[in-house]
Amino acid sequence: MAQQMQTLLGQSFIVENKPGAGGSIAAMDVIRSAPDGYNLLFSSNSAAASNVALLKSIPYDPLKDFTPIAAVGENMLVLMVKTDHPAKNIQEFISYAAQRPGKVNAGYGSSSSQVSIAVLNKLGKIDTMGVAYKGIPLAMNDVMAGVVDYTFVDLGNSMAQAKGGKLRPLGITALKRSSLVPDWPSLAESMPGFDITAWFALVGPAGMPKDVVDKLNASIGQALKSKETQDKLAGIGIQPMIMSPDQLKTFMGSEVSKWVRLVKEANIQPE
Repeated sequence: MAQQMQTLLGQSFIVENKPGAGGSIAAMDVIRSAPDGYNLLFSSNSAAASNVALLKSIPYDPLKDFTPIAAVGENMLVLMVKTDHPAKNIQEFISYAAQRPGKVNAGYGSSSSQVSIAVLNKLGKIDTMGVAYKGIPLAMNDVMAGVVDYTFVDLGNSMAQAKGGKLRPLGITALKRSSLVPDWPSLAESMPGFDITAWFALVGPAGMPKDVVDKLNASIGQALKSKETQDKLAGIGIQPMIMSPDQLKTFMGSEVSKWVRLVKEANIQPE
């Protein structure tokens, strides 16, 4: 996206990775900066929504301290098992887990994967145990090694693993099937209401001028409509989302409420 915007706007864009606390460290750096459009946050749903529910203390309010600029895309997770797992589909997996309460283990390496495990337990009426990892790749490795039984993997990684024949996909976490993998069922087909997606958006500090916001929004919208960008995003499992700043603001509000509800229903204690 930075390369596309650099071309469209004739400005240099420098991407600086600042990991930590679910994106909160990067978020605070942007929030403290001048609202002139020169310091922006490329955020996932963690920093812009789910941190409110998953962290005991969050030093900012994403609905008050950010200027929503533009949505970029959404990603979903995929329930993956080892290729020699006895379950060939989600129905067989639920039956398999139901016969082994408390004995089926799941690795998770993100807030979305952690919540997905809890929602699967609730909607599937099963009892599987979550095991925390520092990242999804580590959880995937342990599924392949047989250390844990399953995990939820982002769509981009899951496509690569499925193609390589190392892991088997059983279902995606979005309400509907993805055009990127139309043969993979949605978990909601068997468990109505299963809807967990990750998303990405560009935001800035509160109080940014409308003309600056509109200019940035237009450039991202133009980039997302190009086949080159769409192909690159598809390669990593991301489907473009085009929204106006006002639409993104409304969407972020609904996502904060959604994640608070999901975390509460899943009985996950904030960390």
